[in-house]
Order: sequence, then C-alpha cells, then structure tokens
Amino acid sequence: MKKISVVAAALLLCALASAQKYSGVIDKTVAVVGGEFISLGELEQEVQMMRAQGMGSDRNTRCNILESMLQSKLFLMQARVDSLTVNNDMVQAELSQRLDQMRTALGGDEQAEAYFGKPIYKLRQEWQQQLEDNSLIQQEQQNIAKSIPGVTPYDVRKYLDTADVANLPVIPIKYQMSQICLYPDRAAAAMACKERLLAIRERVMNGEKFSTLARLYSEDPGSARKGGELGMASKSIFWPAFSDAAMSLKPGSISQIVETPDGFHIIQVIEKKGDMFNARHILLKPQYTAEDQEKAFKTLDSLRTAIDSSKITFEMAARFYSQDMASRTNGGQMADPGTGSAYFEIDQIKPEDYAAVKGLAPGQISAPLVSRDNEGRDGNLVYKIVRLDRIVPSHPASFENDYTELLSLVENERRIEAVNSFIDKKIEETYIIIDPLFAGCDFSRKGWASKIRR
Repeated sequence: MKKISVVAAALLLCALASAQKYSGVIDKTVAVVGGEFISLGELEQEVQMMRAQGMGSDRNTRCNILESMLQSKLFLMQARVDSLTVNNDMVQAELSQRLDQMRTALGGDEQAEAYFGKPIYKLRQEWQQQLEDNSLIQQEQQNIAKSIPGVTPYDVRKYLDTADVANLPVIPIKYQMSQICLYPDRAAAAMACKERLLAIRERVMNGEKFSTLARLYSEDPGSARKGGELGMASKSIFWPAFSDAAMSLKPGSISQIVETPDGFHIIQVIEKKGDMFNARHILLKPQYTAEDQEKAFKTLDSLRTAIDSSKITFEMAARFYSQDMASRTNGGQMADPGTGSAYFEIDQIKPEDYAAVKGLAPGQISAPLVSRDNEGRDGNLVYKIVRLDRIVPSHPASFENDYTELLSLVENERRIEAVNSFIDKKIEETYIIIDPLFAGCDFSRKGWASKIRR
C-alpha cells in the first residue's frame, strides 16, 4: 500500500549507511580536474554503495569508478563555465524523497541521526550538494545532445548503406491486437467490500483487538503478519487519502473507511511525531463473483459468434459494447499507453492476453478471458475477447518497415559520438592530475594515462 518500494528504500539506506562509514575518514586527494577534486574517501563511498547492492569490487572496480567520476567532473566543470543553473525543484523533490525513505527505514529523525552519527541538517546539506551537482551534469549532457544536427531520412538511408548487415538491429516479433472489454459490477463489489470492512470495524469498536483481526482478514500481506502495523513512516510515503486520514486521528482511535487505489482500509494510529506516524490498517479489496464472470462471458461469447457469422464487424461491436474507453473509439484496437504504438512485443503483452492469442492466426478471435486493464498500479479486473489482427515476424531492420527504430538508433549513435568527442577534447584541454596509485589502471580512454602524476 506504500507508494514506493520499502525494499528499495531499505537498499538505499544500506548503501548510504555503508558509504557514510567512509565520510571524513580518508581525505587524500587522488585526482584534480580543473577546479574540481576527487578524494579517496569519495571513491570508497562509491565502492561501498556497490557492495551494499550486492556487486563485487576489486582494483578494476576502483579504476572504473574513478574514470566515471573523472568524466562527471568534466561535465560539471563545463556546466559551471556555461553558467547552467540547478533545477532546484527537481533537487528538492529528490532530496525530500531520499530523506523520507531514510527516515521511514530508520523510524524517525532521532534514529537517523544516531545511525549516521550526524544531525539531519548535515545529511541534508551533503545530499543536496550531490543532487545539485548531478542536476548540472545532466543538463550539460542534455546540452551536448541538443547540439547534434537533426537526423534526416537521408542519414538513416546512409547508415543502412554503410552498416554491416550482421550488425543491423533485429526487430523482435510484434503483435497487433483489438479487444472488446466488459467490466464486472464494480459498484456492487465495492459496496460488498465496504460492508465487510464495516463489520470488522464494529468488532474492533466492541473490544476485539485490531491486530488480531488484521492478521485474520487484511489483504496486505506485508503488514497483516505484523498485526497490520506499518511502522513509523513519513506521511509522503503513503497515498494522500491514507495519510490525510491517519494524520487526522488521535492515537488509538479508528478511522472510517478510507479508499485508495489499493482498496478499502480502516486505520488505527499508534503514534504520531511531526509529519510521521505509525499505524495499523486492515485492507480489503473488492471481490467479484462467479456470476459476474458468467454473465460477462455469455455476452462476449454472443458477440464473438455474431462477429464470426458476419452479423456485425468487430470494430462496430467494440464501439457499441466495449467498456474500455481507450480502445473502443478506435474500433477496439489496442495501443501501448506509454508510446501509443499499436504494435506490442511479447514482453509488453499482459500474460493473460498473450496466452489467449499465441495460438491464433491473424483475424481469429480468442475465447473470453479474465485480464487486467492499464489503470493504477495493478490494473482493474476486466473480461474480454481479443482479436489477433497482425503478426510482424522478427526480421533485420529495414528502411521501409522500421524507420522509427532506425531513426532512434542513428540519433543515439550520434549522441554517443558527441559525448565521446566532448570527453576526449576536454581531457586534452583540461588541467588534470591523477594520483600514481592508479598508474596500473586500464582506462577505457587512453588520454587519462598521460594525466597520471609521475
């Protein structure tokens, strides 16, 4: 029910904590890039972050990290020369998210200060500086990319004429599909869910333990086994409706029913401290009956029969009967919500949909199936039939059929060339000194070797 992954937050915390051990312990400067400095302590922080994320480290790792840091300093130095300004809104948003994750993982400001051995304001200052530098680096990289002349069809054709056929991208198999969707009676299911939750709330009000009922009935597996307890967390971690309800409660009191994209909740606040709280909750989700499915499948079967017998076209049936607003206006044609493309690679198709169409020939319609739509995080339950419109076999990219993909490829290659050219030029022009400690490094750019102090 949390908006961000608690596992991701814990991983970030582990990385930050591991890196913190090295803060200020080792302060030897190992590289100078113009007016920017890199210390051995900073390098070791990056190594520790990698270890915290399960990656190994050795001498080559340190060489690779140092080279990456050197390149970042080149971008940062140029950003300062270009008088680029920090995107403060983005920095503050990322900083707030990082702090909220850390405070949530540790249980509050006091625990965080004890864990890191420094006050919150100091952590905020250090992380803000890191994020501000990252903002400038990203902007400089974007400026370099924007300086590239636009790619034309002639450029794409030239790329195809000069590229080794063996190196041309292979376009994976793609599917074009149309659907007719029916939803179960969501209002009735929501009402039934609320009635169940009201009955549970009544039992709590009559003296039964909230934690016991949470273990028995809550559909949030992460908290149910802990009696519904979520732990002390920042209010920004949760859905706004959930946070607003919890923050308005006195410790020990029970909320009315709260609706979020996860379902319906009742909440018991345990403790509040500033903009953080610890609460228990019981989550129930709307349940749909066999009668819902049977009714929808009967209608979809009838439509499928009518389409197969040419009494109505699939497109007309979709416009009249489908309840999916995104596809019905296009005669049922499905499109990727992110790109708008009508073609789907296998890993872009919902497993239930792919299982229904993988044995079909173009033009055939699947049997009714249960699937999910594209709303919210997990999607809403929906019943549908799917027509397989077209299969585009896997093939080497061609100008006629895959211009968009080739255009992106050429643009990306030119961005890489521009960035590489920038780095190589700046290595030559910039005052750079690298500590002989790294004399044995096999850097990817040979220019670095000439910068090692002898």
